[in-house]
Amino acid sequence: MPAKGWIEVNDLYCKGCELCISACPPKVLELDNEKLTSKGYHPSHIFKDGCTGCAICALVCPDAAITVYREVTKAPASAAAGGD
Repeated sequence: MPAKGWIEVNDLYCKGCELCISACPPKVLELDNEKLTSKGYHPSHIFKDGCTGCAICALVCPDAAITVYREVTKAPASAAAGGD
């Protein structure tokens, strides 16, 4: 099962530079053309499923506008115990 993640973009800092969009391996980011920040930029957002929470978008963001979250999944108890 692939990892699942999501991001939050801080509209105060995002300037719509698109660096996160071009760096996203699963290609799930785009500019939100229906929203404007208080500074007049279209912020990035996830537009489809597939985010893995890899955090590459946050690493390349020059304004630290992205916070990444990753879903934690626990292995089944039998697999963790050695799978007798």
